[in-house]
Amino acid sequence: MNSSTLQLTEYAPYYSPYIKALGDVNLIEELENSMQNFEEFLTQFPSEKHEFRYAEGKWTIKDIVQHLIDAERVFAYRSLRFARKDETPLPGFDENEYVDATVANKRTLTDLLQEYKAVRLSTLYLFKSFSDEELMYSGIASNYSFTVRAIGFIAIGHQKHHQRIIVERYL
Repeated sequence: MNSSTLQLTEYAPYYSPYIKALGDVNLIEELENSMQNFEEFLTQFPSEKHEFRYAEGKWTIKDIVQHLIDAERVFAYRSLRFARKDETPLPGFDENEYVDATVANKRTLTDLLQEYKAVRLSTLYLFKSFSDEELMYSGIASNYSFTVRAIGFIAIGHQKHHQRIIVERYL
């Protein structure tokens, strides 16, 4: 299942840049590869950068990792619901409120990365469990229709988006 086969009707327009930036990648392979790449990427930062903010009110690297953990949990939950043919529309979530409610900066980056890897592995196993048919099931979240497979690619693209932001604004 490759990202190039996604149709624009499978996800909200907001996520188009995330999907386009992926190029043509395999869903399962990229869930795995991006996890390893992200860990390697983050472990190169000195500890004084972990709580750096490039501007007042902006997230730290630790906040970003916590945000990725939270968002991936939401994405996986949506995928599970849709793959099980649950037709209940799901609400959105305010990522800023979620980050404000965490204590990410009181944790170590190592601890956050361990949690991130556990969540990503869970997501990986969830997507490995879906049949090709289940990957095409859809549901409503944040007032938009999403297929299960699109949500998997969005999780990957979302992580890569934040990785690019770290390179552009935190280095």
